[in-house]
Amino acid sequence: MTTPLNRPLSRPKLLVTALATLTLSGCASFSADGGFKRVEGETQSRLGANVQVPRPADSAATTQVRALLAKPLSADDAVQIALLNNPGLKASLAELQIAEADLVQAGRLRNPGFYFARLKRGTEIELERTFTLDILGLFTIPLKTEIESRRFEQAQLGAAGDVLKLAAETRRAYFSAVAAQESLVYLEQVKIAAETGAELARRMAQVGNWSRLTQMREQLFYAESTSQLARAKQTVIAERERLTRLMGLWGSDLGFKLPERLPVLPAKPVERTEVEATAMQNRLDLQMAKQEVAGMAQSIGLSKATRFVNVLDLGYQHNTSNEAPRQTGYEIDIQIPIFDWGDAKVARAEAAYRQAVNRTAETAINARSEAREAYQAYRTAYDLAQHYRDEIVPLRKKISDEQLLRYNGMLISVFELIADAREQVMSVNGYIESLRDYWIAETDLQGALSGPGSGSNKTLAQPAASGDRN
Repeated sequence: MTTPLNRPLSRPKLLVTALATLTLSGCASFSADGGFKRVEGETQSRLGANVQVPRPADSAATTQVRALLAKPLSADDAVQIALLNNPGLKASLAELQIAEADLVQAGRLRNPGFYFARLKRGTEIELERTFTLDILGLFTIPLKTEIESRRFEQAQLGAAGDVLKLAAETRRAYFSAVAAQESLVYLEQVKIAAETGAELARRMAQVGNWSRLTQMREQLFYAESTSQLARAKQTVIAERERLTRLMGLWGSDLGFKLPERLPVLPAKPVERTEVEATAMQNRLDLQMAKQEVAGMAQSIGLSKATRFVNVLDLGYQHNTSNEAPRQTGYEIDIQIPIFDWGDAKVARAEAAYRQAVNRTAETAINARSEAREAYQAYRTAYDLAQHYRDEIVPLRKKISDEQLLRYNGMLISVFELIADAREQVMSVNGYIESLRDYWIAETDLQGALSGPGSGSNKTLAQPAASGDRN
């Protein structure tokens, strides 16, 4: 609906209005770092001071990745390569740029409109000129900017969460790959011992010194060890390929080297008495949920402010005719709330706010539970690995030494010595698995204290040595 007003708008006032509008719109601009500085701060505080988060068009990343691949990878190296080279992470970080673009757009006024018409009636020529501005948009810029600013902060936390999640997944894959590679070496020894026992049993059975049943038992163990070795080789391939995908490698970079052994078990576990409080303070997903609630509250205010007025445009008119006096003035274009009073829009915003509040409460409950569970799993994994290291493996070695003495004294046969060697190797392999589980549990604990799926590599920086494995 167009309502002409008789009072003209003077040119000085029109100029002041236009300049104020341009000034407000000019305040909305892109930041120098694109929001990545906060992402780097959030991730470096959890992953270590030297970790680098990729930025758009980072040409130095490839050089750094190649330098890290030139040596056997540590867990820290694998994480850094993944952060610099994983295409999925780069795609996720683009959401941060999208959020900043929305923030900048929210701080800019809708472009003014200009209408021009030339009408001719006989000898009369009428020219109509109308310049319109979005007045409602001008008044709601601060509120819209505040809402988008919260969403931008939420996007920064989300980007940091994506970085932490990839880091944790890479660490888990790294420990699994190294453990699978190390276990393969010991299973190959088991297979060699089983093959030797089966061959000796075959020969003993041929000369009649062994029964057919005893010979078949040795042959069965050899067959089972062969199948276990085949599965172990496939596990090595699968775990290595999983790590390769997370690091985003292909082509000539597939020949990267891993260390022969897992990091040793720390001298003592990390004692944490306030895991719930730490999670409530540091969890990124909880911070994002709080930001969402605040943003929903702001959205309710915007919905209520615009529930009756959806379109409010101010237009300056300047009409001239060669047969009539010049006409100047302004017009306001407004929608009349006859059928839609905006109550549905406000109700929707309020329901979304209540939904966000309940989701935040759920996130807090889950964070507390996950922190408790992860810490108990961490302590259990440490205790099991320590039990293998200090009890099972040393005791198995002592038994093996005694068996060797008995064999040298001709008190036992070579088959008993081979069987004992197989059991010793399997004990060491059990320790490898328990040590792998510990490092994965340590990663999960850091993730539970920082955000779902996230992790930290601080513990691996300088592990406390506790002795070599037997």
